[in-house]
Amino acid sequence: MLASGVDIIEVARLEQSVARHGQRFLDRVFTPQEQADCAGLPTSLAGRFAVKEAVAKALGTGIGDIRWVDVEVVRAENGRPLLHLHHQAQVVAAQLGLHEWSISISHTNTVAIGFAVAVGRQP
Repeated sequence: MLASGVDIIEVARLEQSVARHGQRFLDRVFTPQEQADCAGLPTSLAGRFAVKEAVAKALGTGIGDIRWVDVEVVRAENGRPLLHLHHQAQVVAAQLGLHEWSISISHTNTVAIGFAVAVGRQP
């Protein structure tokens, strides 16, 4: 089984959500580790947001069936993004037999893109 997802977001859209909803938005969408890794940088937050959407698409659920914080993007020691699935996202991935993930993030000052690919065996 192979699954993929991609998402692109305008950085300004994320900045507007943070300005409008503040910490409540950040806590609903990003884990404490993600918030620490991003240090408030809108481009970094937007990149993680895009990966979360891409993972949800690869899972075939969209956000709603899983929570934003069920998909966590952390930084490896070398800076490479790593994916951690929690709670319902982990359950859905297991049901689909998806056990190996690769993610990628890129951004400019105005847009961010996230890409996710998963492989596994159908249960």
